[in-house]
Amino acid sequence: QVQLAESGGGLVQAGGSLNLSCTASGRTDTARAMAWFRQAQGQERTIVAAISWSGRVTHYADSVKGRFTISRDNVKHTVYLQMNSLKPEDTAVYYCAADVDYAPSGEVSSYDYWGQGTQVTVSS
Repeated sequence: QVQLAESGGGLVQAGGSLNLSCTASGRTDTARAMAWFRQAQGQERTIVAAISWSGRVTHYADSVKGRFTISRDNVKHTVYLQMNSLKPEDTAVYYCAADVDYAPSGEVSSYDYWGQGTQVTVSS
């Protein structure tokens, strides 16, 4: 089993930045591809960004391209999401997810482990 713990959420004004972190514990050798998803109130959970185990392959939702950057540190078993130029529509609970596969996927159903989520609220 893998446990994922997110941190870094909070309240920020539009145009501001936040950096989310997600640290894996337990069977970290099985937390290979990792991703950030988000779920706004009353909406489905959707992909924000995903990264391969090596870090060389990344995918982004069109809505965050050029503003968000996903990265990872495999020594620290941590994945990051740097969020810049935040907009009110970025408001959501952000979830970290890990997959036993090496290649990243944008599908919720592909991921084996999930964190509890961290709230990001962007005020206008």
